[in-house]
Amino acid sequence: MYNSSGWKIEERGGYRYPPGLKLNLPLYLSRRFFRVGNPILLFEHLVATYGKMAHYRVGPSDIVLVNEPEFIREILVMQPHNFIKERTQKRMRILLGEGLITSDGEFHKRQRRIAAPAFHRQRIQAYGELIVDRAAAMGQSWKQAVEIDISAEMMRLSLQVIARTLFAQEVTPDIESIHREVNAIMKLYNFLIALPRAEDYLHLPIPGLMRFRRARRHLDEVVHRMIADHRASGVDSGDLLSMLLRARDEEGDASNPSSGMSDEQLRDEVLTIFLAGYETVANALAWTWMLLAQNPEAEAKLHAELDQVLEGRLPTLEDLPRLRYTEMVLAESMRLYPPAWAMGRQATVDVRIGPYFLPAGTYFFFSQYLIQRSAEHFPEPLHFEPERFTPERKAGRSKFVYFPFGAGNRQCIGEAFAWMEANLILATLAQRWRLRLVPGQKLEVQPKITLRPKYGVRVVPEARF
Repeated sequence: MYNSSGWKIEERGGYRYPPGLKLNLPLYLSRRFFRVGNPILLFEHLVATYGKMAHYRVGPSDIVLVNEPEFIREILVMQPHNFIKERTQKRMRILLGEGLITSDGEFHKRQRRIAAPAFHRQRIQAYGELIVDRAAAMGQSWKQAVEIDISAEMMRLSLQVIARTLFAQEVTPDIESIHREVNAIMKLYNFLIALPRAEDYLHLPIPGLMRFRRARRHLDEVVHRMIADHRASGVDSGDLLSMLLRARDEEGDASNPSSGMSDEQLRDEVLTIFLAGYETVANALAWTWMLLAQNPEAEAKLHAELDQVLEGRLPTLEDLPRLRYTEMVLAESMRLYPPAWAMGRQATVDVRIGPYFLPAGTYFFFSQYLIQRSAEHFPEPLHFEPERFTPERKAGRSKFVYFPFGAGNRQCIGEAFAWMEANLILATLAQRWRLRLVPGQKLEVQPKITLRPKYGVRVVPEARF
């Protein structure tokens, strides 16, 4: 039996595997991909060579790369009870603990129920004016023809927003400290993922692990102190942490203090929201500015919409339904450069996916970066075309060819917040500025926990009026 690319499907031990690499991956990585440190190159090679499902091994583990929307739907929606988070995402537990990104099963369901009110639409809409104020202040600080790194600027802006919305504070030394330590850990991410059973060796005097321990210890001190201060004040400051402190499990006894979150659970969710809340939006906007600078026709359409809808004033939440092209620009940017570039699951039982039968313990990966650049689903996939996201064209596509915030019962709880923040920031800054790319710079992806610009994105602001 052969797959659609003409490769023979492997049958072994009663199981049927997709075709793929014969060599164990560490040896193969050392030959082709390890030096560049970019797993996307491996995924692209597997899809180009073996088709929509490809199999490889890392040590004793079976791994399957899935690049077919119906198979992704099968894993995330039709059989979610047969899967848990896979190893690389669970490895994030050594930083994020049992937060919403890393937890599984009934514990995850309970945490999501408790946290959900903090992300209710009416609650997050209250932050709209704050986001616009911060973005407008940043725009006023830019100077005509003075070069900036827009990636760093968007990180700085989103840090200001998360400081206010999560902690009801400005960017204090404590918040700067959280930002600095999270960044240090992000740099160690690939090392932590590659190290087998890193959680078992954290006590060893290995330089990377020693740096991780210092960063995590400092993070814990700062976050626990902020939680204690919020508890002691007893005041609802309108921030997400205040909401989480007061939240109760609606399916339990809401009057019972234990139906809420412990300090350790709060710590895990605070770090999860902090990381997800500023990294994803900042990276999405950095790539958006790059793409607009490279595509002046789309940039002109964006400016025309902003001029027509806003008529020179700052945007408000009420404007967002009319800023259709603005939202399409962001959607197309996240198609090409999804902040969450890959996700995965591990089978807890033997599973059938399409024509394949795979054993319990098999890891399944799927990459938004790959499938959202598939010519089968997006003609001329590398062309920046916001019109791909008109309602009519969206309706003609499977949901599982575009899922920058995940899908299924693990879809990002903060997705509505992220869309609101990104749209308001883009509208506020693009209304006043064009950004021109500095010639000759290297623009390259860096796939860590999120998809960052490896060398930043250097631009020169040009005032529109």
